[in-house]
Amino acid sequence: MARLPRYVLPGQPQHIIQRGNNRQVIFSDSADFEFFRDAMVSAAEQHGLAIHAYVWMSNHIHLLATPEHEQSISKVFQSVGRKYVQYFNFKYQRTGTLWEGRYRATVVDSETYFMTLMRYIELNPVRAGIAAHPRDYLWSSFVRNAYDERGPNADWVTPHDQYLRLARGAEKRLSAYRSLFKAAVARNDLAQIRDCTNKGWALGSEKFKAMVEKLSDRPASSKGVGRPRIVEA
Repeated sequence: MARLPRYVLPGQPQHIIQRGNNRQVIFSDSADFEFFRDAMVSAAEQHGLAIHAYVWMSNHIHLLATPEHEQSISKVFQSVGRKYVQYFNFKYQRTGTLWEGRYRATVVDSETYFMTLMRYIELNPVRAGIAAHPRDYLWSSFVRNAYDERGPNADWVTPHDQYLRLARGAEKRLSAYRSLFKAAVARNDLAQIRDCTNKGWALGSEKFKAMVEKLSDRPASSKGVGRPRIVEA
């Protein structure tokens, strides 16, 4: 079944995944992460993409980001993908594709799923068994969102209104955010996030999905549509 066109609603957050082809490693050392980060930051600034949460894993990446324009996300990933493949292939003396096709994305109901998605993304290294706590993993937005630590991996992270509403005052907000990580993401939420992102459906309430369908002129859920294969993220 051909993939449906992506939802692109300027001003509405999206959860985005980009994987290595056949789950292959796309970051082999710190220099790889740094090159990718710098390319992403530059492209996001140029094309109007506000990044609220991220994690770079060895063979895939996650972003929670809000596009300013209809083409913001596609232009960012075209730019970063092209630059990074050239860099990676030259460095490791290889040819051919690096990515598993185009990125996958879901438009997100910020009122119901935004904070859950921040946790989902920043807990990825813990679920993968490579970190005991999200703070132990360098290549994510956790230290910015939970501790307001700055540096090249954090300065460009943009707080979303849902995050800012956690509490009045920076210290209370940071503490409230850290408290969210005392528990794992619920199984049902994990399933919903993975299903919607991999299949390209809207992630949110029925009211939100109806709004997305009206604005995008395409289905926002699997009702009445054939079921593509599920790919876990």
